[in-house]
Amino acid sequence: MSLINLNHIPEKQIIEGFNVRFVHSKNMTIAYWNIEAGAFLPEHSHHNEQICSVIEGELELIVEGERNLMKAGYVFTIPSNAIHSGKAISKCKVIDTFYPVREDYK
Repeated sequence: MSLINLNHIPEKQIIEGFNVRFVHSKNMTIAYWNIEAGAFLPEHSHHNEQICSVIEGELELIVEGERNLMKAGYVFTIPSNAIHSGKAISKCKVIDTFYPVREDYK
């Protein structure tokens, strides 16, 4: 168990316009994203299951070729190995939960 203050975790830029703070447990990774308007996430996939939650703003999420306009309060479950990409329509705050841990983000 541990208590974590997100304000004490330095924000990293993973790709242009996508800034994040990561929290890792034994089995999961949670990513707290601040995304700039217009930022684009290229198409990719990974073996991790992912739950994408939009907290603020609007995000276009494309999963397996299907376009989804996500707004605050919307949640999308992305299965393992699903091809997906995205674009911030406006400035966004997004929380992604990954299972298992995203070793590439450690």
